[in-house]
Amino acid sequence: MQFPESWLRSLVDPELSTDELAHALTMAGLEVDDLQPAVPPFSGVVVARIEDIAPHPDADKLRVCKVNDGSGELLQIVCGAPNAAAGITVPLARIGARLPGDMKIGKAKMRGVESFGMLCSARELGMSQDHSGLMILPESLVPGADIRQALDLEDMVFTLKLTPNRADCLSILGVAREVVALTGAPMHLPEMAPVAVTIDDRLPVKVSAPDLCGRFAGRVIRGVNARAASPDWMKTRLERAGMRSISALVDISNYVMLELGRPTHVFDLDKVPGELEVRWGRAGENLELLNGQTIALDETVGVITAAGQVESLAGIMGGEGTSVTLDTQNIFVEAAFWWAEAIAGRPRRFKFSSEASHRYERGVDYATIPEHLERITALILQICGGQAGPLQDQVLALPERKPVRMRLTRCRRVLGVPVAGEEVADIFTRLSLPFTREGDDFIVTPPSYRFDINIEEDLIEEVARIHGFESIPDVPPMARAKMRAEPENHRGPHALRRLVAARDYQEVVNYSFVEADWERDYAGNEEPVRLLNPIASHMSVMRSSLIAGLVANIRHNANRKQTRVRVFELGGVFLRDAAVADGPLSVAGVNQPMRLAGAAWGPAVAEQWGEASRQVDFFDVKMDVEALFGVRASALRFTAAKHPALHPGRSARIELDGQAVGWIGELHPRWAQQAELAHAPVVFELDVAALQAGVMPAVGEISRQPVVLRDLALWVKADTPAQALLDTVARAVKADAKLSVVRDARLFDVWREKPQGGQGGAQIPTEKSLAFRFWLQDTEVTLDEARVSECMAHLLDALSAAHGARLRD
Repeated sequence: MQFPESWLRSLVDPELSTDELAHALTMAGLEVDDLQPAVPPFSGVVVARIEDIAPHPDADKLRVCKVNDGSGELLQIVCGAPNAAAGITVPLARIGARLPGDMKIGKAKMRGVESFGMLCSARELGMSQDHSGLMILPESLVPGADIRQALDLEDMVFTLKLTPNRADCLSILGVAREVVALTGAPMHLPEMAPVAVTIDDRLPVKVSAPDLCGRFAGRVIRGVNARAASPDWMKTRLERAGMRSISALVDISNYVMLELGRPTHVFDLDKVPGELEVRWGRAGENLELLNGQTIALDETVGVITAAGQVESLAGIMGGEGTSVTLDTQNIFVEAAFWWAEAIAGRPRRFKFSSEASHRYERGVDYATIPEHLERITALILQICGGQAGPLQDQVLALPERKPVRMRLTRCRRVLGVPVAGEEVADIFTRLSLPFTREGDDFIVTPPSYRFDINIEEDLIEEVARIHGFESIPDVPPMARAKMRAEPENHRGPHALRRLVAARDYQEVVNYSFVEADWERDYAGNEEPVRLLNPIASHMSVMRSSLIAGLVANIRHNANRKQTRVRVFELGGVFLRDAAVADGPLSVAGVNQPMRLAGAAWGPAVAEQWGEASRQVDFFDVKMDVEALFGVRASALRFTAAKHPALHPGRSARIELDGQAVGWIGELHPRWAQQAELAHAPVVFELDVAALQAGVMPAVGEISRQPVVLRDLALWVKADTPAQALLDTVARAVKADAKLSVVRDARLFDVWREKPQGGQGGAQIPTEKSLAFRFWLQDTEVTLDEARVSECMAHLLDALSAAHGARLRD
């Protein structure tokens, strides 16, 4: 909301400076986002009149003017403006004047003729972008007067940053009401007396949709002069409020909207073929709007029709077919109450907005329509002439304003201030909120223009605003400060981020809404959670996996010549609950777990002299995953499995204590090729809940006895996983007290025979050799060879019984 200070002070003029007024509005909830002078600062510019003009002796486009600047002597000014003529009043920048942009005016010689100043255009003074010629001033101005004083250029322009609930302040009148409540200054309302009705012409109007339009009013005005010039004061106020002057009829309509918050529409009566009807649109109908856009209508959009032809988009914008022009002579002025629910969202559907829809979708006063029509009618008759017909007013369905009760004790408890009942009564009176009292309770009936007062807290907010937020003491909370100990067996999201960053990954934050193709390709999700109102057509569903976003990050970096990328993201995913997979989706039907995903692409380590370059592989990233789980890594199991986003033979499901907690693997070659990546990145995705759960460290005795190392090389079936043998060893150690000296066991070698050729082709070996190293140590005594041999025999027996393993010769 933008307006000049002078316009506001014409309605209410408190004894506050400009800065004090801006501060008071901000502290009352009407934030002054910007405060600027109406025109940029300049000095030394006065009103002047061209008394005589003659051609320049050496230039066809220049002329020599004799100018009266009020000093008693005519100044000689060389000017090239095409509209320079004797008798006009224009701005003159005298020698020594400073114009916007810090341009200083001095004596000059132009093609041999001296010039003692400069005649200015509006653009040179920073008043508009018009530089087609000199700025023509009113003839009533006296030569020599400072132009800033003569044109009131010291005016300041306020820009308010309003919250959506304060639709009542989208007008000068609404802001003035706030100033009255804050300062107690008297209000000077615009004249809204009924105009003289001199004709009996009416335009029949039928409202067929009370759920669209609750009140419709209008009147016929004949014999207007649409070519009449808008008054300078009106054009100045409109321009300083951010609106362009178009024509008298349009300017008057815009002026009343800004002044009173009442959007109106002016129809060219001679272009209206018959009775007006207010109804919902119909499929197949089209309308060309005033902005030149042609839109297709449907049953969810309100329209005004004439003889079956759509002429206006209700509450949003008029149609081109019945728009007023400079040749318009007869008009119908319309003002209505459109239900906010019937307007909200429609302009954005058609990818535009309007000042009218901005107000209607927030709520416009429905009780003062006749008075506001009288105001616009009076301005039309004053500026354009004409004869006014009777006011037509249909009331169909208006909002029910239910009283709102505010308990004084509740108000004091919320604000923390012991406001008195008399002060609350005074505040409601200053805000023009009708109320009654029942003991300490205030029962307030919201005015027709206050759509933001519905519950008790709304009234408490009004008390706080006018009482003054600065008057509420800043009291620290009276509570004992207690340090909360962080649980050692739980890691928060920040701790997880630090762990991943320590593994040389950089964090990214991607959108939670993604392309539907990503969900199908990378997650195998044919039924993702869809957005009802996506911000972009290609971001229409909620993600159920973080992998696709990380691949997009790698592709973005690769396209910019980055050769090594390691990124991770910690964020939520959105999954349909199985119970609602086939039914209507609700908030309760969506599961939103947190996931941690990472992706590595390019060399395993940054380029350096001490290590040969090689591409990152599955086992590099597997080591990173194990590091994230810390001491629980020994309980992890990597089981070969297929995932839509991963390479069929180089992917694994990650399990912890028998539960699936994530995936790891190379990106599927199809998606790597689609992303135009020379090498497939290795990715992982983990459940954050599994990562956050930790174990408390256990205290153990450090043995002073030496460690004994022994190796076992075993033949097993080719399809036997090495992890299965390690699990058997762990179970045997736990079950057999004699094996308690076994501290660790690790695989260090895998050997397979080469396939043997033959008549039927190469024969794939059915066995492989796995070599394990064992660490044995006792806390009390040094292990002798007999005890070590006995332990190894027990281990071999356990492996032989479980997997048919036998010693390799």
